Amino acid sequence: MWVAIHPSPNTETYHDAYLNGLEAFKVSADRSLASPNPERSEYPQPRPASPVIQNKKKTVPYGPIIGGVGGGLVLLTVLGLVVFLRTRVKHFGKFGDKPTKSTKTCQPPLLSDRCRRFSLIEVKIATCEFDEKCIIGKGGFGTVYKGYIDNTKTVVAIKRLKSSSKQGFHEFRTEIGFLSKLRHVQLVYLIVYCDDEGEMILVYDYMPNGTLREHLYKNNNPPLSWKRRLDICIGAAKGLQYLHAGANRAIIHQDVKSPNILLDENWVTKLSDFGLSKLGPKDRTKDHVSTVGKGTIGYMDPEYYKRRQITENSDVYSYGVVLLEVLYARPVINLGLPDKQVNLAELGSHVIKRVPYMR
Repeated sequence: MWVAIHPSPNTETYHDAYLNGLEAFKVSADRSLASPNPERSEYPQPRPASPVIQNKKKTVPYGPIIGGVGGGLVLLTVLGLVVFLRTRVKHFGKFGDKPTKSTKTCQPPLLSDRCRRFSLIEVKIATCEFDEKCIIGKGGFGTVYKGYIDNTKTVVAIKRLKSSSKQGFHEFRTEIGFLSKLRHVQLVYLIVYCDDEGEMILVYDYMPNGTLREHLYKNNNPPLSWKRRLDICIGAAKGLQYLHAGANRAIIHQDVKSPNILLDENWVTKLSDFGLSKLGPKDRTKDHVSTVGKGTIGYMDPEYYKRRQITENSDVYSYGVVLLEVLYARPVINLGLPDKQVNLAELGSHVIKRVPYMR
């Protein structure tokens, strides 16, 4: 019996009709379906096998399988690429754009489990909605607030990036990248960061005694004893030594100055503000890293500023200016003084040249 299905030339609606099922019945000579089953032969003769079926061996359809698997892999790759690009656009703006501080989230790549992440709501609770009464300082990055976290059990300093700041995402990411991994008694401790709703916020241990500058001039604090000044300077030197020699690659702070030297309740020195920090060269035979000139006028190494080559000695120069600042108790730049005294570093250099045993 041979059954074939062909499209009907009389209709255009069912050209793609197909056979859903086929049922066969035994029929007697009088065309009745009630005929009894035929008697089985005691020795039934086997039906000859169809030559087509007999000679055709079953083969595994490798082509369709390979094609299906390949197509699936291509589809998954395309879907993964689409998701990646959508995520990149969401976090960093259009493809190829530099991230800005208005970005909703900025997930730094150098994070560690040692550093927690807060939502903006949690930071607002800690600062009473950024109440002006909580402000304890202002700097190049932004405003610093005194706050309370962990059910008011922990006192912290909360630094919030201001919209007019020249610093931004890069400095924010760099600060987290370094301080989430570095641990030393002479380095400030980063507890929490927040990059929620376009905000960039860093949360540190609270330093009750403020900055070194606040105890030198332009404040109502009592003057520091010479022993305390010496201890503070030694602590800063230990912090720099750890940065320069405490790891496989040196870390160059690049912004050593008295406002970035903090003092805890026991007057222990803490280096802070690592937004401009750089890793030293991978190859120890090289002594510098080429970079654009960044830092603070008066503390910046002149050679670094001219050559755009930063070295560990650049930090040492800035540290030397801090020593002069501690000694003279005056700003590093004072335009109200005679020309030779405006720049504290130049003034210190002239004085040293006049002292015989310091030449």
